[in-house]
Amino acid sequence: MKAIGYYKNLPINEPQSLVDIEIEKPVPGPHDLLVKIQAISVNPADVKLRAGSMPTDGQPRILGYDAVGVVEAVGAKAVLFKPGDEVFYAGAINRSGTYAEYHTVDERVVGPKPKSLSAAQAAALPLTSLTAWELLFDRLGVPLGTMTSDEAILIVNGAGGVGSILTQIARRLTGLTVIATASRPETIAWVKEMGAHHVIDHHKPLNEGLKEIAIPHVRYVAGLTATGTHQKAIIESLKPHGALAMIDDPETFDIVPFKRKSLSVHWELMFTPTLYMTPDIAQQHRILSEVAALADQGIIRTTLHEDYGTINAENLKRAHTAIESARGMGKIVLSGF
Repeated sequence: MKAIGYYKNLPINEPQSLVDIEIEKPVPGPHDLLVKIQAISVNPADVKLRAGSMPTDGQPRILGYDAVGVVEAVGAKAVLFKPGDEVFYAGAINRSGTYAEYHTVDERVVGPKPKSLSAAQAAALPLTSLTAWELLFDRLGVPLGTMTSDEAILIVNGAGGVGSILTQIARRLTGLTVIATASRPETIAWVKEMGAHHVIDHHKPLNEGLKEIAIPHVRYVAGLTATGTHQKAIIESLKPHGALAMIDDPETFDIVPFKRKSLSVHWELMFTPTLYMTPDIAQQHRILSEVAALADQGIIRTTLHEDYGTINAENLKRAHTAIESARGMGKIVLSGF
């Protein structure tokens, strides 16, 4: 089957940074689905792994997590789906990825594809939706469905993939005032379209931006990028007993200054359940099922921003280049082989 992979870490402008290859079709394990891939999206995790994770066995590394496809076969212990079902999911960081015609995935982290969305539209959602949902409701402990509140959340980088869906979920499923950061006219417009009540510039101190909109302090902060850079302003902006949840990777992060306000600090990684096979792994199936229902009800919308065409090495290089520029909005999607 066709796939796209790499044999060594190279800058994305190198011809061999991603290559079209042929590999054997995978066989599903006991809890697995064998999925024929229709569409994928590209995430910063793909770029980070390509740059820093070297294949060690001489075999190509296949990247990719977000996928939409049709179930072709199921493992002996799989009970949630059957052949012919359309599904979407974000997979696992410790398994071969979705830059391939066929892919195996544990059904417990798979959801039914939203019926109202195309494959490309649905492919934009799984990884970022899981990240946003877990960050908001599991890490920060925001009440789901409580629509009256005098509290606010600050989302740093509201125009990115996670920020785009987190803004929607926070606006539509909680009573929080949603403040997102953006700096360019097009990203400001995008974040407002996603549902932010207010937008402030993350190229300026965040605490100053909050004061300008007359909300000097917030209960929650979602640190989606440059959290280390913004640390001082985040501490200043959080209310006592507030909470920060982050997804990025600061080189160092000193949490001692958070003590004076009794602030809590959380990391969110949606791959933790599959890395450690946690007892609640099937919660991701339930979250994606809920996300699909919300999309079909028109409560949330796809965050697809650009369609890069066919799934091949050339187009994936373009996608990786765009993500490395750190100037994107929403998600980049590719469809078909």
